[in-house]
Amino acid sequence: MKSYRINEIFFSLQGEGARVGQPSLFLRFSKCNLICKVETHGFDCDTEFESGSDQTVEEILAAFGDLTSECRWVVLTGGEPALQVDVELIEALHEAGYRLAIETNGSVELPEGLDWVTVSPKVAEHEIRQKVADEVKYVLGVGQALPQTVVEADHYWISPAFEGDRVDPQTLEWCVRLVKENPHWGLSVQMHKCWGLR
Repeated sequence: MKSYRINEIFFSLQGEGARVGQPSLFLRFSKCNLICKVETHGFDCDTEFESGSDQTVEEILAAFGDLTSECRWVVLTGGEPALQVDVELIEALHEAGYRLAIETNGSVELPEGLDWVTVSPKVAEHEIRQKVADEVKYVLGVGQALPQTVVEADHYWISPAFEGDRVDPQTLEWCVRLVKENPHWGLSVQMHKCWGLR
């Protein structure tokens, strides 16, 4: 029986983007194809996604049921979920009554059938493979310019890079300035960190 390498499963509120504040089950996949460091990306990755265990769809669904029977949104995140998410998983979770959102760095083209796609690029624009999304979000630090995105989306976000559980005031000020200068973009702050949630 097929299994997926899962880092953790938890129930919380979506912390950023157009779905901010919505209750969601989070399915965090292990492993990523990138290493985000301040020297190369303007920020350090603050998520531990190396550890994990192999879980079947049945085990994943059982974990969802143990957390809540009411929430029908699942956020596929990581690491980089596109390395593992496939049509088989998407269909199984849909059949169980869940709607699926994914948060991806865009370096791998996604399979069909996802209900909400967030692309948060961590590679150069010419290396982005997922070019259509519901929303695109760039995490930026002080002095980083807003890229000319190749992603076509309904929502465009600038997200100030956090340092642990706080955002540096200068970083926030920089991102606010970028939004004012580019009014078709909005500001998306990682509210789950402000709320003390994961």
